[in-house]
Amino acid sequence: AAAKTRLRAVVTVRNKMNEMLKEAIVKRLDALGDRIIGRNILLQLVSIHIDPKTKAPMKSNEAALRDWSKKSGLKTERVHYTVEFLVDSGFGLPGAITVVNKHQQEFFLENITVEGFASGPLHFPCNSWVQPKKDYSGKRIFFSNQPYLPHETPPGLRALRDRELRDLRGDGHGERKLSDRIYDFDVYNDLGNPDKGIDSARPCLGGEKMPYPRRCRTGRPPTDTDLNSESRVEKPAPMYVPRDEQFEESKRTAFTTGRLKAVLHNLIPTLIASISTDGKDFKGFSDIESLYSEGLPLKLALHDEIVSKLPMPHVVKTIQQGNLLKYDVPKILSHDKYAWLRDDEFARQAIAGVNPVNIERLRVFPPVSNLDPEIYGPQESALEEVHIIGNLNGMTVNQALEDKRLFIIDYHDIYLPFVDKINSLDGRKSYATRTIFFLNDLGTLKPIAIELSLPKTSPASRSKRVITPPVDATTYWMWKLAKAHVCANDAGVHQLVNHWLRTHAAMEPFILAAHRRLSAIHPIFKLLDPHLRYTLEINALARQGLISGDGVIESCFTPGRYCMEISASAYKNMWRFDREGLPADLIRRGMAETNPNEPYGLKLAMADYPYANDGLMIWAAIEKFVQTYVTHYYADSAAVCNDVELQAWYSESINVGHADLRHADWWPTLVTPNDLASVLTTIIWLTSAQHAALNFGQYPYGGYVPNRPPLMRRLIPEESDAEYAFFMSDPHKYFLSALPSLIQATKYMAVVDTLSTHSPDEEYLGERQHQSIWSGDEKAMEAFYEFSAEIARIEKEIEARNLDPNLRNRCGAGVIPYELLAPTSDPGVTCRGVPNSISI
Repeated sequence: AAAKTRLRAVVTVRNKMNEMLKEAIVKRLDALGDRIIGRNILLQLVSIHIDPKTKAPMKSNEAALRDWSKKSGLKTERVHYTVEFLVDSGFGLPGAITVVNKHQQEFFLENITVEGFASGPLHFPCNSWVQPKKDYSGKRIFFSNQPYLPHETPPGLRALRDRELRDLRGDGHGERKLSDRIYDFDVYNDLGNPDKGIDSARPCLGGEKMPYPRRCRTGRPPTDTDLNSESRVEKPAPMYVPRDEQFEESKRTAFTTGRLKAVLHNLIPTLIASISTDGKDFKGFSDIESLYSEGLPLKLALHDEIVSKLPMPHVVKTIQQGNLLKYDVPKILSHDKYAWLRDDEFARQAIAGVNPVNIERLRVFPPVSNLDPEIYGPQESALEEVHIIGNLNGMTVNQALEDKRLFIIDYHDIYLPFVDKINSLDGRKSYATRTIFFLNDLGTLKPIAIELSLPKTSPASRSKRVITPPVDATTYWMWKLAKAHVCANDAGVHQLVNHWLRTHAAMEPFILAAHRRLSAIHPIFKLLDPHLRYTLEINALARQGLISGDGVIESCFTPGRYCMEISASAYKNMWRFDREGLPADLIRRGMAETNPNEPYGLKLAMADYPYANDGLMIWAAIEKFVQTYVTHYYADSAAVCNDVELQAWYSESINVGHADLRHADWWPTLVTPNDLASVLTTIIWLTSAQHAALNFGQYPYGGYVPNRPPLMRRLIPEESDAEYAFFMSDPHKYFLSALPSLIQATKYMAVVDTLSTHSPDEEYLGERQHQSIWSGDEKAMEAFYEFSAEIARIEKEIEARNLDPNLRNRCGAGVIPYELLAPTSDPGVTCRGVPNSISI
């Protein structure tokens, strides 16, 4: 018989730190079964070579994990087990390991290291839950960290590579179990609950009527009253996402799911119970400030104990004596508590706040609408030269346009089709706004006119109105109300379009397709993997409690039940993948033009534009890393075109995941290595830096509601209105009554606080789990270490910029430094830090 070689493997399993009683009992039974009747965990090595006799891959014997029963009681985070294999002398290197779990309970397999080779140990990064045989009858397949393009797959691994992908795709039928690892597509038909009545129904997003990206399929049965609506899973029951996409324990307990669920499921009902039915207006700004200093009394009954044990946000400190809910002071108040009142701060937030991606250079004055005049009335704006000429430092309007001194935030076209519907809702009032800014010689902006539009169904005198900076007491309050309406428009577009649609929702199809079409050993999957982490889980949580009918977004933002329709209309009319990368987006908005002599090949229209200045450094670092990585694996176009997995991934992302826009002529082609690098750079940018810039400032800027009211409840009164007398007699009170009520404000604050929080296990740009073993390719590792070093250098550069007094948009008395693109952060609400993926 051929000589046998003995190989030893070390298997690292991660323990659950907080076990339920039932889990602990089953774990003991498993330990017993493992020891007494051999109901154990079996592993088998698969060689990269084919056995010439059997024409099948060469395999080792099946070997059981040792000492499971002995070590199962260890309370450490990680437990190392050993297993020994016997292989024939011609076995060569193993390329895969199969695992069968004969226990009753799943376990988390972190990695396996096989020793005994002249070339050194072989690493198998697993990071996956291994289900018991009763939930998954096949063998789980784990590959070594050696990347292979499809045509380079060693003969012994070809069948396994295909089988693993087939498993992940499933067959598109049936309801998914929480233990499944199946990635599939569906439309957003689960946001409403028609069984509760017509008011709780919501339109389906995705399809010809309302185009939208696809989400992860759960396969739940339809509702009783509408066969096209999927039945809902109400909180706190979990929504299906593939098992490995669920938050890891440290993230869940310290942070999001636990905390988000605590806020949505426990805190918000408690808030509602504690604040009487009339919703209470704030009586004065001091009322709002007292939420940070004194707190809000909560009526807590028997569930007092429950509330004290919840993983509440750090910000929501429940003080047991007297049950007070206290909020942390948001950053906008910590530097200068009156900053938000100033026009220059209002303008600064357009380029360095939480939504710096809507400002455009004004290229035509007055601005023109693209909406159909038949339906929406004349396209012309009511803005005229006379409104702004006094604020142009002696220039004419044409000079200011040519000199690139005029900028606009234009929410006219996205809101106008919805304004009538919004204004017919209870306690919601909205305009479609346009705001004009002038760029001073010092490089800062000032707002010089706000146009407020109502649909042509309004009386002619009201449909368009221009408000300019104040000259007396009355116009002071008018201007303040107009700015608040602009902020509410801005908060809606920020949340529904830039944050939710353009990062969370638009990336989900690329993530689903990556798991379905790219093998774990595909070099491009290895590159993308950290940028895909947790997004499906946070998006499922959003469908359950944030963007759903009567969810937090609908109750906290002006458009109410029309929130997601606005998001869908933006997808249909404005979203284009080819303009989602930073340089393309800046050029589209006229905020930059190409210029080969400038750093990054772009000349910015505004030298001190913190989001763009810092963003371009990060974009360039990602681009360089991705280009180095891609050219290492793809020498030419033929290599890109002939990569069947890569082409299937890209094609499915577009044709299935973005099916409603698949015929658009703007989708980038995937032919050359440059095409590939460009698509990947855009995806990595969107999932890391772009999401961070839009997300982690939400509480620091929005936690003080007057700075960025997410909704408005009153329009600006005209002299003929009954409300005008109230406004004239007590403008301060009128202003507060137009802002969100106490319940709306406190609910919104609790949620945006949670969304702005970094968890302790956050992985930031330039970091990777298992940094030393994610790839077995030295060239790839080298490129990554260079990328890491560049990200660290960028962080220092950002710190230096925030101390430069010439950069007035990020440095000055009471000015908040711009750190939203500073790569690293401590846990908590820090207003900085760029995680690898959209994980909250």
